[in-house]
Amino acid sequence: MCDEPLNLCSHEPGGDPSQPVDIPEAVSAEDKLAKRILSGLGFCGHYMHFHGGGVSGKAPIICLLAKQPGGEMSQQELGMHFDLKPGSLSEILSKLEVNGLIERSRNPKDRRQLTIRLTETGRENARIDQAARIRFRERAFSALTHDEREQLAEMLEKIRVTWEELDD
Repeated sequence: MCDEPLNLCSHEPGGDPSQPVDIPEAVSAEDKLAKRILSGLGFCGHYMHFHGGGVSGKAPIICLLAKQPGGEMSQQELGMHFDLKPGSLSEILSKLEVNGLIERSRNPKDRRQLTIRLTETGRENARIDQAARIRFRERAFSALTHDEREQLAEMLEKIRVTWEELDD
């Protein structure tokens, strides 16, 4: 997927390790701009994952469970919701269980299925995490006006559609 030739060479001391010394900078102004945009999107993705709760970590799972009747869902439903493989989900759930945030039990109607239920500690954590996520959303785009936010949302939607077509 690399668009530059592989050339294993050393970097200048204090230089940017992503830019080997003998490989020229972006080919054109458009390429430079594309790299700048991708770098910005990469930072935003990284920041959102670690500061906004990620997609499939503790916070999204306990917040989703907190919104369910009785604070419970089947493990299979959770996996489908977050598009997680059973092994990956099981690892996350084990950590949540060890921390006392959830309980797992067999479904009495179908012993093959596990029901995941929030504990009281899990409900409290979900409340705190959800409040933090709301605060993040309120502040994340405060540097932009409402109109700029609308424009950004429209541009990101266009990019999403284009990138989905690249996978076809």
